[in-house]
Amino acid sequence: MSQQMTCKVEISRQLADAVWEVRLQLPQPVAFKAGQYLMVVMGERDKRPFSIASCPSSDSEWLLHIGATPDNSYAMEVLDKIRAEGEVKIEAPDGIAFYRQDSDKPAVLIAGGTGFSYAYSILQQHLRATPERPLTLYWGAKTQADLYLHDELERLASEHEHFDYHPVLEDAAGDWPYSIGLVHQAVMTRQQNLQNCEVYMAGRFEMVRVIRDDFVAQGVPLENLYGDALSFI
Repeated sequence: MSQQMTCKVEISRQLADAVWEVRLQLPQPVAFKAGQYLMVVMGERDKRPFSIASCPSSDSEWLLHIGATPDNSYAMEVLDKIRAEGEVKIEAPDGIAFYRQDSDKPAVLIAGGTGFSYAYSILQQHLRATPERPLTLYWGAKTQADLYLHDELERLASEHEHFDYHPVLEDAAGDWPYSIGLVHQAVMTRQQNLQNCEVYMAGRFEMVRVIRDDFVAQGVPLENLYGDALSFI
């Protein structure tokens, strides 16, 4: 059940050229499920969704990853409000594409850009609660600099036998050991038994639409696909 509250908020660090980590201090603990999001209330009819990047065990302090370029007023205005006021009104939690941790199907996370914050929440919950379940994270980005937690993810993959991390770059220079191209095509190329996996995805609506259409054409049941964008496309 979503509730409205006013939170203390700060930009805690810059993660990449146009990505900032935002830290919210909730007035009281609020339970949420990995993969859910909040709405920043900018006005009565202006509410803007951002995935909660934290693990659900962090129930009174939440992190967001906000990607904002000067031409992206939708996100930049939220950052400007945070800088100017130090607090925001939010509605949370929301979203139906949360992690089904009771499932025994292998899980596949597909993130485009800062859609990674959605996948990161699920990954943290997975490693905490269901580390024996096979899970593969595919993170698509333009350049390696956009993979702002790349080193941490490689470390986690080396520490956890059943977690596989595979980033995909549109443009890679030099000796890049992973895939180049579109992230969902890398999934279809290397993911074993995709038809039996649960697929969780976040990114631009256009990306999610293509994933849905191509995966269903490959025999992946629509009910195995999770992404809040699916409700709008």
